[in-house]
Amino acid sequence: MQLRRGTGYAYWYRVYYPVPGKQAETLVGREGDSAAENAMRAQMDFAESTARQVGMLRKLGFHVADKVSARALVELHNLGAFEGGLLLAGSLGCMAWLNELGARLRQPAGEPAVPPRLELVAPAAFLSQPLAAALPLVAAPEPSAVPNGAAPTELASHATVALPGLPAIPADILVAGPRFGAAVSAPGLAWSATTTADHAYLLADPAPGALLAGGQCIPVRLPQAARLVWHQLYVSRHHAPAQAMVERRLALSLAAVVLASDPWAMLTAWEAAPSAIIEPLRPLRDSLLGSAAAHPDLQDLLADCLGAPPA
Repeated sequence: MQLRRGTGYAYWYRVYYPVPGKQAETLVGREGDSAAENAMRAQMDFAESTARQVGMLRKLGFHVADKVSARALVELHNLGAFEGGLLLAGSLGCMAWLNELGARLRQPAGEPAVPPRLELVAPAAFLSQPLAAALPLVAAPEPSAVPNGAAPTELASHATVALPGLPAIPADILVAGPRFGAAVSAPGLAWSATTTADHAYLLADPAPGALLAGGQCIPVRLPQAARLVWHQLYVSRHHAPAQAMVERRLALSLAAVVLASDPWAMLTAWEAAPSAIIEPLRPLRDSLLGSAAAHPDLQDLLADCLGAPPA
């Protein structure tokens, strides 16, 4: 807090760094406005306490997302994006669920670092709502096509989070479509959404949650944990190998935790999944079984769901 004079009055300002090396400030109120000053000091004390607690949770093995993702998610939260119906999916959604379920995991030695990527599930008709136009998104390059019969390749996002002082963050705003990766535009938007074949499946019965990111604890809304697992495995086929490896590890870790706490949830979610995501998963059978070697019950589930090995 800084008290500044020079216009005939003195004013309190909060001076802070939203990102490293970039200073910002917020007007608090006139000198003598004790209510405004005390309210801001209370907010600052709470933020410092939260940052310390997030740091302790990180040391205890809980998942904490990077500061770049934290800044983007705080901006979305301040805009009311999650209250407006967006669900957090992708790797960050898996992290949030793992924390909610009390699971502590360590990143395997040698696993490559992957850049941040946001995946948000949009409710029906979201693209025509004012909130969609208010999101800090800009257009991103068109995705590459996957020729018939070819192996899946990386698909680029159709939108990018653009905030001052931050590197661009690829963002998939998921809407309904017959397959993953097609662009959907809407009047007044500078970016396009991305189709996914399991859109309605993900939107069913969402749950409240929170994501630890940077020094923040950000309230979010999440798809059902078991459904998020199958979705994450499906989407991983369309991402670069390093990113797909991380996504599958997180998804299988979440699957093991869900299976231990609710043995029927994973099977029920599989039976409810649309065929458009079930069939693309079957070729991953052997790879997923190998990755789940430390969890025999999960291996049995995957073998039952994905069927016999390919001939």
